[in-house]
Amino acid sequence: MSFEHYRRSGTKMLRCGYTTGTCAALAASAAARMLLTGSAPDSAALITGKGIPVEVPVTEYGWENGIPWAAVPKDAGDDADVTDGLLIRAEAEKREAPGILIDGGKGVGRVTKPGLDQPVGNAAINSGPRRMITEAVQAVCDAEGYRGGISVIISVPEGEQAAEKTFNPKLGITGGISILGTTGIVEPMSEQALVDTIEVELRQIALDSRRIMITPGNYGADYIEGHDPGTLGIPVLKYSNFLGETLDMIAGTDVDTVLLVAHAGKLSKVAAGIMNTHSKYADGRNEVFCAHAAVCGGSTSLCRDLMEAATTDACIGLLDDAGLRGPVMESILQAVQEKLERRTAGRYRIGALMFSNVYGLLGMTEEGRLILSEWEEEKR
Repeated sequence: MSFEHYRRSGTKMLRCGYTTGTCAALAASAAARMLLTGSAPDSAALITGKGIPVEVPVTEYGWENGIPWAAVPKDAGDDADVTDGLLIRAEAEKREAPGILIDGGKGVGRVTKPGLDQPVGNAAINSGPRRMITEAVQAVCDAEGYRGGISVIISVPEGEQAAEKTFNPKLGITGGISILGTTGIVEPMSEQALVDTIEVELRQIALDSRRIMITPGNYGADYIEGHDPGTLGIPVLKYSNFLGETLDMIAGTDVDTVLLVAHAGKLSKVAAGIMNTHSKYADGRNEVFCAHAAVCGGSTSLCRDLMEAATTDACIGLLDDAGLRGPVMESILQAVQEKLERRTAGRYRIGALMFSNVYGLLGMTEEGRLILSEWEEEKR
C-alpha cells in the first residue's frame, strides 16, 4: 500500500511523500479506532489538504496500561528529509471534557521561544497538523457514535536524535522534531528543474513586459495581491530560493525594471549577500539584525537577545521595544540594495520592499520607493 503519487521534474518522475503531520493524523485515527472499538484497523486513510488521498497499513500498534497506540512511518518519497522513516506515534485516551485535546510526548519538540506557529510551552505540532489530527479523530468518533472527548499524544521515538540535524535547537524548539505540513504532502523537485521552470516563466513574462515584480513564494505573492503593488498590473514571478540565478536570468531578457518584494525572513539574508535563501545553504538572519542594531547604537543586551530570537518577527519586536526599528530597518535595506546592485551590475534597475506577516510593511530601499512611485504615477 505504498504511496504512488508522482510529479514531473524535468525529464524525471519523482515520487511524492507525506508529511509528519499526515503521519500523526493517520496514527491518531488508528489509535482512536482502537480506543472505541477495542481492535486495530487494517489500515488508516485520510484526504490531505492537497486533496490527495493517503492510506497506510496499520502494522505498528499496541496497548500500554490499557491505552492504545498506533504508529505510522514517515515517507518522504524522493525528497531528501532527515525525518524519512521515523515512526510517528499516537496514543488516544478518553477524557471527560468534550473535544479533541492534542499534545506532544517523547521526541516531539517543545516551543521555548516566541514567534513560532505555537506559543511558548506548547508542543511543536503546527496548526495545520493539529487541524488534520482533530478532523481524523473526530471522523472516528462520529463513525462510532462517541460524543465524549479524546486526548491524543503524539510522540516520535527517535525524534530527539533526528532533531539535532534540524534547525529546531536554534529556533528554541527543544526535545525533538516538529510535526509539520500545510498541505500534508511532500512534493520533491530537483533544484535545476526549479530554476529551469523559473526561467521559462520569466521569458514568457518578458515577452510582454519590461517591468516585473519578483518574490520568493506565496507570502510575497499574497502581500502583493493584498496591497498597493497588486493594483498596478505588473507581472509577478516567484523565484523560490533562487534569487541569484533569477537576477542573472533577468539580465538575459529585455526587462529593465525589477521590484523585489519579500518577507523579512528571506530579504534580511540578502543583506548579508546570501543569494540562495534556503536554510540548508545559509541563514544569518539573526546576525544581520544584530550587526545592524549594533551599528545603530543597540545595547549589548539587545544584540544578545537578537541573536537568540527564534524568528525575524521576534527580532522586530525586540527592536520596537528598544525604539530602534526605523534606523535598523533602514540600515538593513541599504545593505540589501547594495547587494542587489552588486549582483545586477547596472544591467537593469532594481529595488526592494520588505514586509512581515505580523507587522506589515517594514520598509523599502530608496530605489524601490522610486520604482513603486513611478509605477503608481503611471497608473493614475
